[in-house]
Amino acid sequence: MSTQPLPLSSWAQNIAPSPTLAVDAKAKALKAAGEDVCGFAAGEPDFDTPEHIKEACIAALKAGKTKYAPTPGIEELRAAIADKYASDYGLKVGSGQVVVSPGGKFSCYLAILSVCSPGDEVIIPAPYWVSYPEMAKLAGAKPVFVLADDKTGFKLTPAQLESAITPKSRLLVLNSPSNPTGAVYTRQEMEAIVAVAMKHNLYIMSDEIYEHLVYDGQKHVAPATFSKEVEARTIIVSGFSKTYSMTGWRLGTLVAPAPIAKAAAELQSQMSSNATTFAQYGALAALKEKAKTQAALQQMLSAFDRRRKFLHAELNRIPGVSCLLAQGAFYLFPNISKFGLSSSDFCTRLLEKEKVAAVQGSAFGAEGFLRLSYATSDEIISKGVARLANFCKTL
Repeated sequence: MSTQPLPLSSWAQNIAPSPTLAVDAKAKALKAAGEDVCGFAAGEPDFDTPEHIKEACIAALKAGKTKYAPTPGIEELRAAIADKYASDYGLKVGSGQVVVSPGGKFSCYLAILSVCSPGDEVIIPAPYWVSYPEMAKLAGAKPVFVLADDKTGFKLTPAQLESAITPKSRLLVLNSPSNPTGAVYTRQEMEAIVAVAMKHNLYIMSDEIYEHLVYDGQKHVAPATFSKEVEARTIIVSGFSKTYSMTGWRLGTLVAPAPIAKAAAELQSQMSSNATTFAQYGALAALKEKAKTQAALQQMLSAFDRRRKFLHAELNRIPGVSCLLAQGAFYLFPNISKFGLSSSDFCTRLLEKEKVAAVQGSAFGAEGFLRLSYATSDEIISKGVARLANFCKTL
């Protein structure tokens, strides 16, 4: 009998692990070993989940809300999410168009699986969030990348999109505010992009997980609000992780035309059954107790805005580094191409020599850049950017 291991599936062999989680894990391992590490890798707020959200979850646990929930989510939460889109954007959707999933990442995957088949092409503007290409591949689709670098403010142009479209194009991924760049599309910019997508009969996956984390008077633009025709082609994915500092709760949302929402719920029924039941009551409190939630959000935004401006100014003081000022999310994406190192080598040496953890731009499809998260303390940002400056002096 052969003792040779049988091969893994093509999915398992072709998937890449998340680079952001890998860097964060390495930084945490160094910290656990006693090293003084300045971590800029994690994409999660450093604030605790607001107390009223935690209390609602605790109350749900005590009340026995520990059984299976309806696959697309508890009805009260789905209705509250529909109300949120009506009040925030004037988008009238029914609770039947809402699916609550085990995390925003899972919502993205459900969206792609619902509309893409093997052989389809998914257009992904780069720099992109690391999981989009892998999700497309897991659906049997082909990711097609279009680089929008700092010369265009990290924003896709209509001409770039037009040139990437083929007869196999099925889905366009849009993410504003953006991870990893913090770029925010204006309404005019977004309308021009969406017009091209509609002309070619594409679906749009609009990842709006950072919708409330915007600065400098910017307003989040939801493409589904442009027209009934655009709404019929748009899948909105979001979640509770970033706005409400609930990353570990794993609660995502998907809002889509009824047939797509139904397909997503049916897929979820065979993959995860439902999102954690008692956690959904915490999310319900986040949406229902608006005054408390808004106060917590404003506290976060004030801190993020201060850190954003400080880190941006300090980065641009480092000879050889240039960095655009992000207008959303909690990341900066500095250009380090003048140092002549690959972004991977740069990050490896930076962690080894200065104990600063950052994520290489190549992980986001943009060589020559770094992603730095300012969702960390002022002390770590100040110490970390000083160490980065020292490191750059040696190159």
